Amino acid sequence: MPSFLLTLLRFLKAFWRGLKDEEFRALFYVFLGLLVSGTVFYSSVEGWSVLDALYFSVITLATVGYGDLHPSTPLSKIFTMFYILVGAGIFVAFITKVTL
Repeated sequence: MPSFLLTLLRFLKAFWRGLKDEEFRALFYVFLGLLVSGTVFYSSVEGWSVLDALYFSVITLATVGYGDLHPSTPLSKIFTMFYILVGAGIFVAFITKVTL
């Protein structure tokens, strides 16, 4: 448990330092915007709770795709295709920036 807390603390310090970098900040805000837009879309169109919609947005952008939630309307399926194509690249760029 202490090693987890130390790792979490180091991550938070690195994240805070990263916010001072303009490119990191831009990627963070774009990534945050993607999560918000996906959450709003899925909660309004699919009727999912905000937590379920955010969960689906995160696992979709991370390309995990557990399959427990899935789009059921044609509009949601089309949105998801574009969401993955746009979001996966931004997610990878953000994670790369966080880890470097």
